[in-house]
Amino acid sequence: MHLDVPADSGLRTRPHLVVHHRRGFTVEPPHVVTRRELPVVRLESALVDAWPALPPLDHPAPLIRAVNDRLTTPQRVDAALATVPRLTGWAELRTLLPRLAAGCRSPLEIWGHDHVFTGPDLPAFQRQVRIQARRRSIYLDVYAEPERVDFALDGATTHGDRRQREIDLRRDAPLATLGILVVRFAHRRLVHETDEVRREILAILASRRPGH
Repeated sequence: MHLDVPADSGLRTRPHLVVHHRRGFTVEPPHVVTRRELPVVRLESALVDAWPALPPLDHPAPLIRAVNDRLTTPQRVDAALATVPRLTGWAELRTLLPRLAAGCRSPLEIWGHDHVFTGPDLPAFQRQVRIQARRRSIYLDVYAEPERVDFALDGATTHGDRRQREIDLRRDAPLATLGILVVRFAHRRLVHETDEVRREILAILASRRPGH
C-alpha cells in the first residue's frame, strides 16, 4: 500500500507500506477526493506514483486506459508529474504524454505516431476524430481529412479473429456512405514493413486528391 502524507509527518515506510512525504500536501481538497467515504489522492497523482512501481512493459497501460475512459487528461497528468521531478522514469512518462495529447490511444498508435505517420512527406493527420454516421459515433484512428481517408490500426490480437473482422466491416460500412475510405494496417505490417506502409499511405492519399 502506498500512503501520501504531509512532509512533517512522522510516519515511516514499513513492510507492505510505502510512505510518500509530500511538501505542501494536506489531507483535504484539492489534494484528495473522497471515494467510498475514504480520502484518496487524485487519479493523476496515483498514476504518476504508480509509474515506477510497475514493470517497464506495463508502464503505459493504466495511463492509456484512464485517458481512453475519459477519467483524466494528459494535461492533468503532466501537472501532477511536475510536482515529482525526481520520479524514476520521469523522462519516459514525460515523452508519453504528448503522444496521448495528440490523440494516440494504444501502444500501437503511439508506435505508429513515432515511426509511420510523421515526417515531412506526410500531412498533419488528425487522431481519434469523432464522426457521426447512421446515428452512431465512430472514432477514426488516423484521419486525413482533405482526402477523407481513415487509417485504422489493427492490434496483434485481432489477426485472424473472424468476429473482430465482422465488427470492423460493420463499423466501416457507415463511413463508406460518407465517402470516407478506411484502410487497415495490421500490427505486423506496421512494425516490420514500415517503409512499404509509408509508401502505400502516400500513394493512397495522392489517389484521393482532385485530378486523380
